[in-house]
Amino acid sequence: MSTDFDGMIECRPWVRNRADDDEDLQWHASIELWHLNLGNAHDALACLFGVRNHFGFRPLAEDRGLPADVSDGARKSFGECGGPEYTFGTTWIGWSELTAADWDGTDDSGTLTRRAVAGPGTHWAPVWDVMRTLAGLHGAEHVRLVVWFR
Repeated sequence: MSTDFDGMIECRPWVRNRADDDEDLQWHASIELWHLNLGNAHDALACLFGVRNHFGFRPLAEDRGLPADVSDGARKSFGECGGPEYTFGTTWIGWSELTAADWDGTDDSGTLTRRAVAGPGTHWAPVWDVMRTLAGLHGAEHVRLVVWFR
């Protein structure tokens, strides 16, 4: 059984060039995940988000819900998927968390690593490329991934 999911990479652009009290420090939708042609390999979803985690990974970001300050674009896309009534496992993770994660952490069997199932060279590489580029422009703490499952 496959697991459908949607999501959005968000960023707070050019925050480093603004005053802390600037009203425009909000998150903006950058790109929807479907544009990046992701596979839905269960091992990757398990290690990243705890969804279909029959592998025993300790997920990086599980069931955090939508961020309180989610972008209008992500909120709209989430609503178009049916919102909380028709989705599950809604969560988010920032680029700074992803870069600090233990990518060599394994599943319960000790055979699969995060790097092997969701790192460079996997279907997730385009997501990490986009997030890395945005973080280089706007700062790691101003880039995040928001996902939900159906």
